[in-house]
Amino acid sequence: MTHAPAPSRPFAFDTEFDSSGAVVHSTNWQPVKRAYLPAEVEALVAQARSEGHAQALAEVDSRRSQAIADLSAALAASLPRLTGVVETYREQTADLALAAGRALAFAALDRLPRAAVQAALEELGREIDASPRLVIAMAGLDEAARAEIEALCANVGYVGAVRFRDEPGLAQAAFSLEWADGRAAFDPEETFSRLTAAVARALAADQAPDATESSEGMNP
Repeated sequence: MTHAPAPSRPFAFDTEFDSSGAVVHSTNWQPVKRAYLPAEVEALVAQARSEGHAQALAEVDSRRSQAIADLSAALAASLPRLTGVVETYREQTADLALAAGRALAFAALDRLPRAAVQAALEELGREIDASPRLVIAMAGLDEAARAEIEALCANVGYVGAVRFRDEPGLAQAAFSLEWADGRAAFDPEETFSRLTAAVARALAADQAPDATESSEGMNP
């Protein structure tokens, strides 16, 4: 078995001189330094420490920027769900407030069943003052209740005739007032139904997108 000889390369000097001894071509090669003075060691350590500190700061900034980006992406992804949670919370809060208000109002009406008709008589005092007759329709009008209502009419300055009409179908504290020029009525159940509908409309209006914002960019 024969082996091909390795290609030879002519020896080249790193530094070339001319016939007079002047340097024609120099080299950048420097021997590896294997011994350092204490001052040089301290300078190298300080340089390495500075470079390490700068690298650590750069890594911290990079991680902080990535954390902020991840947080922004997470918030953007969870925003629709958070919006739904807020809307549900508002609806439940409104329902709770309505339920509490209803319970308190009906408890007050049970305790003071003539309070509503008294408030109506005080509010309508000037309108019914000139009427010769006032018809009051309520449920459960016994003699004591009629006497109490007549006293309420006298307290607001009404001097006309007071007539009563018993309406067993009306809810407790519900009533209607009829006089020569008008009529007024109060039904707590109907009042709370209207209030519930008004709250529902308000919540729906808050959830609906702004028409002015949705139409931006549509006009040429």
